[in-house]
Amino acid sequence: MMHSVEIRDLDLSFGAIEVLKGLNLNIEDGEFLVLLGSSGCGKSTLLNCIAGLLEVTDGQIFIKDRNVTWEEPSDRGIGMVFQSYALYPQMTVEGNLSFGLKNARMSKDEIAKRVGRAAEILQIKPLLKRKPAALSGGQRQRVAIGRALVRDADVFLFDEPLSNLDAKLRADLRVEIKRLHQQLKNTIIYVTHDQVEALTLADRIAVMKGGQIQQLASPTEIYNRPGNRYVADFVGSPAMNFVEGLLIEDRFEARDQVLSIRDYPFAKQPGGLATMGIRPEHVATGAAAEALSFNTDVPVEVIEPMGSDTLAWTRLADEPFRVRLDGQTSIRPGDRLKIGIDLSKASFFDAETEVRL
Repeated sequence: MMHSVEIRDLDLSFGAIEVLKGLNLNIEDGEFLVLLGSSGCGKSTLLNCIAGLLEVTDGQIFIKDRNVTWEEPSDRGIGMVFQSYALYPQMTVEGNLSFGLKNARMSKDEIAKRVGRAAEILQIKPLLKRKPAALSGGQRQRVAIGRALVRDADVFLFDEPLSNLDAKLRADLRVEIKRLHQQLKNTIIYVTHDQVEALTLADRIAVMKGGQIQQLASPTEIYNRPGNRYVADFVGSPAMNFVEGLLIEDRFEARDQVLSIRDYPFAKQPGGLATMGIRPEHVATGAAAEALSFNTDVPVEVIEPMGSDTLAWTRLADEPFRVRLDGQTSIRPGDRLKIGIDLSKASFFDAETEVRL
């Protein structure tokens, strides 16, 4: 199968500072790939390398099997949407959409056809005669997406396009971007630090840290089987619970708690210091907890009502431990809560390497 974008042994340094290190990545035709990570992890830098906005130190970049490592951005067959809308304030929406096509000396009929199609897809036809100052933030971002869309590019690059919008607008536009991808089936590479965007939009997620990819997998795999502790901690809100302990033969010991690990699918023979991780929503409570081989009572310290659910802060093995409960729960601080852990939903990480066991 032909890769839409292929990155081979990519290095990028600014002086003595290594930003990207021996990075390899294959993106399939029509795939929606999200680069996810905290600020400074290299995700936007990688996107800018693909776009041709940064010159790589070493390695190669292929788009549709064509080596574009040293080609100009305009020759790479890409459309890019930036975090800032970057619209020309003196031009109308129609002018912003058509500007690049006019510079490419495209015929008036073809320009009108492409602008009309993009405006229809993004539902901005009534806005074509307005200038950016007369648009809301969400409308401006639609125009910015439309400007990339009219190029009819092989690959679309999105650099945190929703981060300047309020929460509701972000959620609305997220759905629009997903609908757009389902309709056009173009390859999209999307940069974000927002894990909700990553989990809801992506076919695959590349979690980055320190200029390297920590894990590349589907949202389900990333969420349920994180490859290391960093991925486990970064993806998920509220974050995964971690309990430090010792793996001895067929059990995990954490202070006064002992958990049988006979049914956990270890990739290698376990033993030594380890960290158990379990997500707050995967902790069983009440009767469901009592049915599990490991269950215990824990003290409730703080309650956080969150509408549809409630987060209870407790302690397990003398470490902070969060449990997600139904939003209608009547539990209060000072109560005791019966919890249980199902090994099929837990993760174990080596204490030294932090890699999944």
